[in-house]
Amino acid sequence: MKNEPNNSPNPGSQAQASLPEARQTKSQDGKRQGHIAELAFMHQAAELGFGVTKPSGDVEHYDFILDSGSRLWRVQVKSTYTPRKTRRCYYVQPTHGYARKTYTADEIDFVVAYVVPARAWYVIPICALTSGMRIYLFPDNPRSRGRFEPYRDAWCLMACPRHGPSRPEIPLERRCSTCPVPDIDCPLVTAEP
Repeated sequence: MKNEPNNSPNPGSQAQASLPEARQTKSQDGKRQGHIAELAFMHQAAELGFGVTKPSGDVEHYDFILDSGSRLWRVQVKSTYTPRKTRRCYYVQPTHGYARKTYTADEIDFVVAYVVPARAWYVIPICALTSGMRIYLFPDNPRSRGRFEPYRDAWCLMACPRHGPSRPEIPLERRCSTCPVPDIDCPLVTAEP
């Protein structure tokens, strides 16, 4: 077999085009979309001034470590592209593995959900989740009283002054008066001496 040059403007498209269409599965599309959402997360977090680290391989329950200057946070990124027809909302599942096991505080600190069409970020602490829960998001409805709407763009939860000084590069507006995690009962504050 002769090696012919690939004159395609998109290297690799020739190999992809030779695959039967039936082999382009939903899980492959989901994996690709997940990678794109993770790249968007890295860009957003770095632009906000956080230090961002991606662990090598897929062995951890979290996708990223975020450095706020005083804490390192384990973050799992979930994304959604398609709204539910019946509820006019989007949802993500804070689960992992074939058994769809819900993440725990021993595994991650935050789920960051990204609604791609709306370019909306939801920064949700693990303590706000319960087992078997779906996260319903309503980015297109500014008057929504959905359970997770207070977490929209709540990046300040990861740079909260309650945890110590944050990096000077993080110029986030503190939303303490409207914080979805109240000062008194903030579950993110540890009882360390």
